[in-house]
Amino acid sequence: MLINERAKYIGIVMGLSFASFIIVQQASIFIGLMLRTVGFIHDTPQPDIWVMDEKVQYIDDVKPMTDTSLYRVRGVDGVAWAVPLYKGILKARLKSGNYQNCILIGVDGSTLIGSPPVMMEGNIVSLRDPDAIIVDHVGASNKLSLDFPLNQKPLTIGEVIEINDRRAKVVGICNSSRTFQSQPVIYTTFNRALNFAPNERKLLSFVLV
Repeated sequence: MLINERAKYIGIVMGLSFASFIIVQQASIFIGLMLRTVGFIHDTPQPDIWVMDEKVQYIDDVKPMTDTSLYRVRGVDGVAWAVPLYKGILKARLKSGNYQNCILIGVDGSTLIGSPPVMMEGNIVSLRDPDAIIVDHVGASNKLSLDFPLNQKPLTIGEVIEINDRRAKVVGICNSSRTFQSQPVIYTTFNRALNFAPNERKLLSFVLV
């Protein structure tokens, strides 16, 4: 038996152990990538249907639609409600003068559907305040920290940053799922997101139904 041949026995055990480790590791990497890919959808459980451009391939492949698409969806029989959602990547300017790419989410200002799932600090209704934004806690502690990448003092409620040269005041810190792009996530209202975003004819990312 191989037990009597110590070298072969140890080699087989180590080989099987390493193979098992690789199998589990690859499976965990795949699951982690999938969870990050659909994390934003999991954080927005209210809608039953997401309406988007027919050429969109995945959640981060945003192809904006015209504003009339929202009213077309609202006019469909059986639709109880439909609200707009903006999703885009914009540059935020920190107090240190550094710039950081961020994922900006603009939710409906009336219903706040699409807003952060869990608030760690502040109140979700404060999103209606002038220039208000809510930042995810990972981004606030790292890439959006006041002295990043030196001292990394966390961004807190009351701090002011700039998004596309416009004032943005932090009114809350939220806990949201990590995204595939690994950029800080910032929430605001849909209309304010349009002010932050560069002027374009099409700025409606999704319609939540």
